[in-house]
Amino acid sequence: MRVAGLGFRREASIESLRDALAAAGGARGLDALATAADKAGAAVIVSLACELGLTIKPVSAEVLARAETSTRSARIEKMLGTGSLAEAAALAAAGQGARLISERSISRDRTATAAIAEGEGE
Repeated sequence: MRVAGLGFRREASIESLRDALAAAGGARGLDALATAADKAGAAVIVSLACELGLTIKPVSAEVLARAETSTRSARIEKMLGTGSLAEAAALAAAGQGARLISERSISRDRTATAAIAEGEGE
């Protein structure tokens, strides 16, 4: 299963998410999108999921906090206990044996991040 994890600020637009996803390698071959459970219903990610024909996998704060990530954002680490929301969500949602195939990429407007992981699914 190939999953794109997305992190984004409140002011992020769908263009911000598209830009971050493109920088991480694009949507080709993705099976799902993932983000923090409290962001999974946000209009921008719901719109992107609909546009791409993908489901959104919400990841709990507890699971995110346990994830080991390749990159680190001091702001995200303070808020969530992990270095990268995008990487942590992608790894958690990709399932057993998950590995990053694309580390966190940041949108040009710096309001969204994306990372892609591959794993055995649930």
